[in-house]
Amino acid sequence: MIKIYEDNDSIGLFLQLMQRRSEEDSKDALEAVEGIIGAVRKEGDASIKAFTEKFDGVTLEQLKVNEVEIEDAFSKVSSNIKNALEKAITNIEYFHKKQIRQSWVSTEENGVIMGQKISALEKVGVYVPGGSAAYPSSVLMNVIPAKLAGVKKIVMVTPPKKDGSIDSNILVAAKLAGVSEIYKVGGAQAIAALAYGTDTIPKVDKIVGPGNIYVALAKRVCYGKVDIDMIAGPSEITIVCDEKANPRFLAADLMSQAEHDKLASSVLITTSKTLAEEVNKQINIQIQNLNRKEIIEASLKNYGGILVVKSLEEAIDMANTIAPEHLELMIENPIAYLGKVKNAGSIFLGQYSPEPLGDYMAGPNHVLPTNGTARFFSPLSVDDFIKKSSYIYYTEDALRELSEDIMILAKAEGLDAHGNSIKVRVENE
Repeated sequence: MIKIYEDNDSIGLFLQLMQRRSEEDSKDALEAVEGIIGAVRKEGDASIKAFTEKFDGVTLEQLKVNEVEIEDAFSKVSSNIKNALEKAITNIEYFHKKQIRQSWVSTEENGVIMGQKISALEKVGVYVPGGSAAYPSSVLMNVIPAKLAGVKKIVMVTPPKKDGSIDSNILVAAKLAGVSEIYKVGGAQAIAALAYGTDTIPKVDKIVGPGNIYVALAKRVCYGKVDIDMIAGPSEITIVCDEKANPRFLAADLMSQAEHDKLASSVLITTSKTLAEEVNKQINIQIQNLNRKEIIEASLKNYGGILVVKSLEEAIDMANTIAPEHLELMIENPIAYLGKVKNAGSIFLGQYSPEPLGDYMAGPNHVLPTNGTARFFSPLSVDDFIKKSSYIYYTEDALRELSEDIMILAKAEGLDAHGNSIKVRVENE
């Protein structure tokens, strides 16, 4: 069951607790990550193999996945899964193609030319969780926007299973999406290899993809040497609903996030105490048939909550304060309230747009800001894999028109050489 909160004080305390759940960045974990990164920088492949044996229990001769392994994966994966992956790829490509930007140029009457040149990053690294868990959907969501942006080389890293292999679904998804190279390495050592390069694993320009606390901390430490997408925290969902919402749907959606992790957060904000109680009843019924029951129970107990408020406007305001990764508006006429949503990673409208639809098949990206960072971060997109360069061309006459103002500003800032750069062009020798 999820605890129900009705008064402002208890709701406030719950929201504070939820926001603190990600404060698991222990000093010990950070020290361990820094040590791993240092070792990879110094010892390269040898340290990666040693860490893989230590943390994953696997001794590897070769880090790179070969074509035989990929072909073997295709023979093992069912046609149903392949067809589902291909359908997902079609939908993800359709959505992300609309994000593609073009370079532009502006030509003025006085001869001035200015514009913006858009270029794709050359090499991108994609981290995909592996080992005991496998998420082929994460492969698609991270790789497809990069391919559409024009990235030529996409390097994927993922931890091996105990037998030294990579999950077949992961390999098939990677091949279908267009990954260039795949390496059997996970954890902080994988991030360090992508950031600094080794004899085997190439250095990349940007690293994207989710991972555990060690992966997240490694991305944070390496940021600046390499670009990253975001520091991902535990998964979360907030559902705003009225009294007409289906309690079976609500219970199912809350548990769909709770099963990710004991630190995941599932919050329901409703105007109906009766509905809140019905949702709890449905959770108790549905949870009995779910494989990850223990994780769900722990997550709902620790960071789950049903908040009963007086109006939908108050519920939306509260959701904006939470700034959740996933926001469901399970209300009558949700489109009417869409404009009131200010902070959310991805928004799901109506009874038949559940969050897992976005995870797998709808098309929008499921790599989303967490921990309230939807206040200033956006979902992963084609924009994350491009860079922009501005350019200008001025004629002598056009420069003269602005020269006096430029020299005035340069003098005001005490930068005489800046002013001189203009002066030598507009004054006679």
